[in-house]
This record gives sequence, structure tokens and C-alpha cells, in this order.
Amino acid sequence: MLIPEKKLLALGRKCFGAALLSLVLMSPILLGIAPALAQSPATTSPPQQTAAPRQTAHSYKRPSLDDRVRALAKNLDLSEAQQSAVRKILEQRQQEALRLRLDPSISGSVRIDKFRALQEQTVERISAVLNDEQKQKYNPLATRKLPAAPDQRSVEDWLKATTPP
Repeated sequence: MLIPEKKLLALGRKCFGAALLSLVLMSPILLGIAPALAQSPATTSPPQQTAAPRQTAHSYKRPSLDDRVRALAKNLDLSEAQQSAVRKILEQRQQEALRLRLDPSISGSVRIDKFRALQEQTVERISAVLNDEQKQKYNPLATRKLPAAPDQRSVEDWLKATTPP
């Protein structure tokens, strides 16, 4: 049985269209694999990192021990002797915190309790170095209340606005 020429051309176009569509859809996969196949295992090497990691706008850098001593000295008007004593207290706290963090024998809840006790002990030791006027200014365990932004809406406002009547 012979197929008429028009039907044969239509069938060819249909098959060619399907093949072309498959090729277009598969090209990202094929292109992603091709460079990996082109390299032999002997020539591949781990990528070299040439630039330092970028800091994002939201990244947080923990203040150094010197930064903390400077901030306390500025806020509390510490003398040189007080700065030296505070630095020593903070260094001891840092060493003890590292010891607690690396101790595998301490469970999570006990570790948290020990960190809290260490913080309270550090506050007491620093307070012992301060005069009465400085002690009134120094209260690191107090909760800090940030003023709300003038146009900031509360969760209750949002709920009222989005809940149907």
C-alpha cells in the first residue's frame, strides 16, 4: 500500500515537529551534562575560591572582645583600671563559654542553665568593678524595649483588616 505524498509530508512534519520539541525541551539537560562529560576525571579539580565570601546586608558580625570593652568604656566612662578589669572578666567568660560549648558530657538543658549562670556571674563581677553611678547605667540583663515605628501596624490591625466581617 502506497501512502499519498501529501500524507507522507504531513506525517514527516509532525514527526519532525515532535523531535524538534523534544530536542528543545532536553537541551538544558544536555547542555548541563555536556561540559561534565567533556572533562576527564584526571583534569577536573575542585573550584578555587578566589574572592572572600560576600557580606550580605543582613549578615551579623559579632562584636569582638575589644569592641565590647570599648563600648562599655564609652557608655559607662570607665577608667583604664576598670577597662583592664572588665577585659579580664570578659576573657574569662569567653574561655568558660567555650569550655561549656565543647563539653560533650553536658546535656542541652543543663548547658543552657550553665550559660545563664555564667552570664549572671559575669554581670555580678563587672558590677563589682563599677562605682555607684556606673552601676545605675549598667544593666545588661534588662529587656530592651524598642520604640515602634510610627507607621507600623500591629498583628491585631492586620487581622481586623484581613478577616471578613
